[in-house]
Amino acid sequence: MYVIYLIMAILAFGVLIIVHELGHFTLAKLNGVRVEEFSLGMGPRILSKQGKETRYSLSLFPIGGYVKMMGEEEAVEDERSFSAKSPLRRISIIIAGVVMNYLLAICIFTAITFNFGYTPTIAGSIEKGSPAYEAGLMKDDKILKISNSKVFSFNDILTEIYLSKGDTINFLVDRNGEMKEVAVTPKINDEGQYKIGMAYPEKIANPGIGESFKESLNETVSLVSQTFKGLKMIFTGKADLKKDVGGPLTIVKMSAETAKTGIWNLVYFVGFLSVNLAVFNLLPFPALDGGWCVILLIELITRRKVPDKIVGVINYIGFAALIGLMILVTIKDILFPVQF
Repeated sequence: MYVIYLIMAILAFGVLIIVHELGHFTLAKLNGVRVEEFSLGMGPRILSKQGKETRYSLSLFPIGGYVKMMGEEEAVEDERSFSAKSPLRRISIIIAGVVMNYLLAICIFTAITFNFGYTPTIAGSIEKGSPAYEAGLMKDDKILKISNSKVFSFNDILTEIYLSKGDTINFLVDRNGEMKEVAVTPKINDEGQYKIGMAYPEKIANPGIGESFKESLNETVSLVSQTFKGLKMIFTGKADLKKDVGGPLTIVKMSAETAKTGIWNLVYFVGFLSVNLAVFNLLPFPALDGGWCVILLIELITRRKVPDKIVGVINYIGFAALIGLMILVTIKDILFPVQF
């Protein structure tokens, strides 16, 4: 039975890759760029079919994909080459994959919210004698900010409590139209979790499509914010690399475990991964979409093309670093698997 969940997880991961690369592919076509190959997966080809001008491939390693465009790696004297297009047109092609990932996440969260409702960003019942009670937090307080960070979804509240590690958190709340500041110090419980004694508020059931769409935007922005906080913790050494960081194997395992709890949970996880993939791809690192955008913005501002040799070397180093990182996190996944 677990094999079925594993297949579902791989297919879900494949959807993310297809959607991302389809963004690049579509904008390339709209901008008149010749696409030489569209590949799902990396490495040696398993299946391949030559279309009118594009080869469609399925490759061995399901860790990504790519759209190979004419003139992407070196200048080509052809009006249909990537290199012949203006910086703005090339930027539109590069960021299209990220945009598609965000759109996928928004569509997923809209569907889930429309079917199951959502948790509003208000305080639920307050346990007597708890940190929230002692600080003066009251039921139905609308939580606007925590530690100067805007609250977009209830998950933002849970995340800040978790990350506090027992430090005092400053809440900005709207209490019947009056702004109040409340300082709460979470306490660790018997299970080793930091809590403030605030229950979940009652869900908003049966929201309309407009309200569902609005909440899906809030959920997406919330996940973007949480992803950046996670990256900051990794780069500043505050994250536990053994427990908190995982690679492709962890993602597949988590997807399979999520699939066991229900198809809608797996669908939500796909939306979650789609946002993470979008954020990661926009990082200004060579070989990523964000790195390409930096190069093209330099060309747009200076009105001078960055030499192809320099671009090639930068992207080669960046790609090698990413592959090295992928190998390291895969080894880490094997030696120190994340516990679910």
